Amino acid sequence: MAKNLSKSRYTLFRQCPKALWMSVYQPESAAEADQTRMTEGNRVGELAKGLFGPHSDTILPNESLDIKAMLNRTKELMSDPMVETICEAAFITDSCYCAVDLLHREKNGWAIYEVKSSTGSDKKEPDEVQIWDISYQYYVLRQCGVNVVGAYLVRLNSDYVLNGELNIQELFYINDVREAIEAEQPKIAIYCAKAKEVLSQTDEPAHKLHKGCNKPYECAFKQYCMQQNAVPTPGVFDLYRMNWDQAVELFYKGKGDLESLRKEESLKDYQRLQIECTLSNKDLIDKQVIRQFLETIKYPVYHLDFESFQPVIPIYQGTKPYQQIPFQYSLHIEPTQGGECDHREFLADANSANPMRAVAEQLCKDIPKHGTVLVYNDNFEKGRLKEMANAFPDLAEHLLSIRDNVLDLLDPFQAWGYYRPAMHGSFSIKKVLPALFPDDKKLNYANLQGSVHNGGEAMDIFPRMRTMAQDQLEAARASLLEYCKLDTWSMVVILRKLYEIAK
Repeated sequence: MAKNLSKSRYTLFRQCPKALWMSVYQPESAAEADQTRMTEGNRVGELAKGLFGPHSDTILPNESLDIKAMLNRTKELMSDPMVETICEAAFITDSCYCAVDLLHREKNGWAIYEVKSSTGSDKKEPDEVQIWDISYQYYVLRQCGVNVVGAYLVRLNSDYVLNGELNIQELFYINDVREAIEAEQPKIAIYCAKAKEVLSQTDEPAHKLHKGCNKPYECAFKQYCMQQNAVPTPGVFDLYRMNWDQAVELFYKGKGDLESLRKEESLKDYQRLQIECTLSNKDLIDKQVIRQFLETIKYPVYHLDFESFQPVIPIYQGTKPYQQIPFQYSLHIEPTQGGECDHREFLADANSANPMRAVAEQLCKDIPKHGTVLVYNDNFEKGRLKEMANAFPDLAEHLLSIRDNVLDLLDPFQAWGYYRPAMHGSFSIKKVLPALFPDDKKLNYANLQGSVHNGGEAMDIFPRMRTMAQDQLEAARASLLEYCKLDTWSMVVILRKLYEIAK
């Protein structure tokens, strides 16, 4: 199977030929895969098997992947008129292999159903990778002599709301994509031949950076290729809000380093500011911008940060696939400018019916209806407050009043009121904090004790707490509380820094 082309290899080739070669010959150079997302994707696939009722699987329980056995079982199952749905139906022709998620018997032939863990709706069309994927399967099956009479993309219904028992018929949104994949068919054989040619090479192919590094998805080998292309840093790819395609074009015009970009006319004014600030190694400070922001601050200030997770398959009543579920918050209450803070925190029980309710109730106790609520990047916190208000009408008035009083600590930075070269073109709190306080070990997330050092780890650990032993559970809770506490304390010290600079 090493040199065979599969549907994943085919789609990888379509995005970038070198990525295909790297995935086979040098997979260790890839960025670390999101194991949680992969696990959730497998759960979605398992649920989808029941879309048409009883089904037969070509992979037996506890059996390791055996392509030859899958091919043989597929033939046997297709010849049995009593079998309507085959899971992982396997086919191979001219070194082109695929396993169809669901192969469903129709009146005059067979239909392909490709299952993805992404969301779909009337307003969300399939992306091009999904079309490449199904088009390749359609091609392979037809080359194998299968009469394919339908091709469908199965995604999670973004409008589905869990109400009672999980209803998989409503959970999934099914697109008929045959028209799109028919249009792809004339290209498939050509692309397959080119992909197999790439797989036959033993030497690493040279390949320039291009749009496929980022689109349709960010390539797992992007950082490796940037190193191979000797991309300077800081450089054009580090500029604030720099379009990837424009950066690639400038890089290959010999304008990858900041010095060569000084006279580039296509850059935005704020990108020029960043360049001059970095090359001179001097801070950029606009006191007027900072003071205008500080004038909006009224004490007491409630420094707020939520932690949330996104169940791919909804597990709480009234929620949707991938909905952000707040399960924790930290709150530093600063009574006066520079005054001693009162810290409050809340972490829901992982086994609760819906942690959002507990978060919302406690939040309404800790924050009054009229008070300055300071967050960092308000889109997230405002979004969660609105969702909780919609979910819990009895708390809506209070939650929406909190939302109405939210101010964003990100604003003065995005307005270029304060920029330091160490921010490297980013105003995220994880970049701003170490840039402002490089020597304060207590403000370094890497120094946190425990297993949670970033939002991704917090998102991952909370659902796992439902099955932890008591000692593991206590350690996880302690780690989550310390992490979230640092988020809001960071906001306190950043705000105080702005007051100091604005004097």
